[in-house]
Amino acid sequence: MTENTERLVPTPGQTIGPFYGYALPYEGGEFLVPLSHPNAVRLQGTVYDGHGATIPDAMLEIWQADENGRVSKEPGSLKRDGYTFTGFGRVAVDNAGHYDFTTVNPGPTEAGKAPFILMTVFGRGLLNRLFTRIYLPEDTEALGNDPLLSSLSEEDRSTLIAQRLEDGSLRFDVHLQGEHETVFLSYPGLE
Repeated sequence: MTENTERLVPTPGQTIGPFYGYALPYEGGEFLVPLSHPNAVRLQGTVYDGHGATIPDAMLEIWQADENGRVSKEPGSLKRDGYTFTGFGRVAVDNAGHYDFTTVNPGPTEAGKAPFILMTVFGRGLLNRLFTRIYLPEDTEALGNDPLLSSLSEEDRSTLIAQRLEDGSLRFDVHLQGEHETVFLSYPGLE
């Protein structure tokens, strides 16, 4: 038997989806907190393609700090116990590309920092998942001092800031391409 000294090269990524409805969503994945939680807030939106058409088979994950800015290290993200905030949620969009999470407004992880929610997008035609952030709109000073937001044009920055609706819920639409394309992030080692 001879030793193979050739370096192996990774093969190209496989197209993601459209099989999420079968294997990956789990019961209660959209509830980071119960609807009865005193500070529950609805995070909702729609996923669009580059032509402005809705995408009916995407899946989204969010990760976030709690209301006090504490990043959870609790186990149990895939099995909700109704008491433990894990900061993780996963949901498949409906046939109109719409999604809903029930969560809390995240607090800043450090004083003066802009609070945000991390979002991962999986969808048909994507070779790799996409990462973005959802910033809360209220603390304009913290938003103005955020290093990521400060590095973007005003137009690009606006794609990362959720809208606060009259009922207190947050709306964050995801545009995969096109005129209103959401800013997506790259994390070395995760591509």
